[in-house]
Amino acid sequence: MKIAVLVSGGGTNLQAIIDKIASGEIQNTEISVVVSNNRKAYALERAKAANIPAVGLSVKQYPDREAFYDAVIETIDSYQVDLIVLAGCLMYIPPKLIQKYHNRIINIHPSLIPSFCGKGYYGLAVHEKVLERGVKVTGATVHFVDEILDNGPILLQKPVLIEDGDTPEALQLRVMQQAEWIILPQAINLLAQGKVVIEGNKARII
Repeated sequence: MKIAVLVSGGGTNLQAIIDKIASGEIQNTEISVVVSNNRKAYALERAKAANIPAVGLSVKQYPDREAFYDAVIETIDSYQVDLIVLAGCLMYIPPKLIQKYHNRIINIHPSLIPSFCGKGYYGLAVHEKVLERGVKVTGATVHFVDEILDNGPILLQKPVLIEDGDTPEALQLRVMQQAEWIILPQAINLLAQGKVVIEGNKARII
């Protein structure tokens, strides 16, 4: 299975994927390209270090957002990938990309959807809201991407306990270590082995 990984920042989830392909925990999978909407994203350096094609595209390079989105789609298309993985990607995903790759885009979200998701819930803001609300358990979710933000079929979830004295930064790191870096590679491996069936708004592992 050939995948494109879309990133915006440091690329820690990308690194988890790279490492677990190398270790054999993710089988029958290669990262064909890493694409970022931030040309200075450290994730691009991680890709280059692993000899993976890395493409940084900025909306400022194009006359308007539509032209930028077209360039992103053309870049992904040119690598003929089977799956798109959003790994810390803060870019708006245009409907035409979602439709073209229907049920072939997955995202990692740093909470247990449907809690703490949707508009404005990304990055550190998610963990700030979690702590403000005083919940006892948070976690991460891998889901398929549809036209509604954080709405598509849920593939995997992993809980993480809130600890006394947690800061948003400490919680963010623990959710990455205990959930994100585990279930995103697992999800890719399940898809690579053909073990996922989507029925309506539910994803079933077979």
